[in-house]
Amino acid sequence: MTGSAALEAFFAANPDAIACELTSVRGSSPREQGTFMLVGLGAIFGTIGGGALEYMVIDHARRLIAEGRAEEAMDVPLGPEIGQCCGGRVSVGLRHADAALRTQLLARMVADEASEAHVYIFGAGHVGRVLAQILSLLPVKLEVIDTRQEELDLLAPGIAHRRVAMPEAVVRSAPQGSAFVILTHDHALDFLIAQEALARTDSPYVGMVGSKTKRAKFASWYLEQGGDRAALERLILPIGAQGLGDKRPSVIAALAAAEVMVQIGGREASVGHGSIPSIKGTASGF
Repeated sequence: MTGSAALEAFFAANPDAIACELTSVRGSSPREQGTFMLVGLGAIFGTIGGGALEYMVIDHARRLIAEGRAEEAMDVPLGPEIGQCCGGRVSVGLRHADAALRTQLLARMVADEASEAHVYIFGAGHVGRVLAQILSLLPVKLEVIDTRQEELDLLAPGIAHRRVAMPEAVVRSAPQGSAFVILTHDHALDFLIAQEALARTDSPYVGMVGSKTKRAKFASWYLEQGGDRAALERLILPIGAQGLGDKRPSVIAALAAAEVMVQIGGREASVGHGSIPSIKGTASGF
């Protein structure tokens, strides 16, 4: 289920929800200005960082619901007074999520989802399946590509996938800014996919499972094919190494997921994306 679909489901089940937004952040804070969560009498959607701050805001929101009030503002120091040590200070706007605000929040979430980077995993083997499970929890648009239907059938439910006869063609048609993780069962196919991926200067991440020996073999083949030496430097091979030397699929997948998100985040920061706009409306932020 997408975030926007989950939000719609929350609204359907919680007609008296209160929207709680961090309207200003001074100093250190668990989340950025503009982050919001929704509080119903028996359910929560999202988080403004957890801990004492969040529990305090939840209590205030539920008090608003119980008292039939529509709006409140809070100013909270994130220090010893509330049992946190962030050291900053936040303002929180609380407002009843009426029809107009619900529409606004849904539109914002749809826009956030539309801006998420695409990540393609080539290969639904042991590492690919675990990596797909991890990335499915993160803010990316994920798709697993394989030539083998029997491997795709082993993916966790809900993970987008496609059986493709020529996976390298998927790279050519992928949206701007896509990331590519190459984990197929065939080294020759890995090389073809990587060659296409390295031709795309817009990609924040191109990674391939393997070893130093595989990297040397790919580099020799790639340069013989006329590949650009500078582009070759962008290839992460082996993926998920991080100096650990742990070859268990789950460990490689976890470290590779971190690599992907770091590179995507770095690209977004360099072009000015990734900030959270405040919800427009009243002076409190909504």
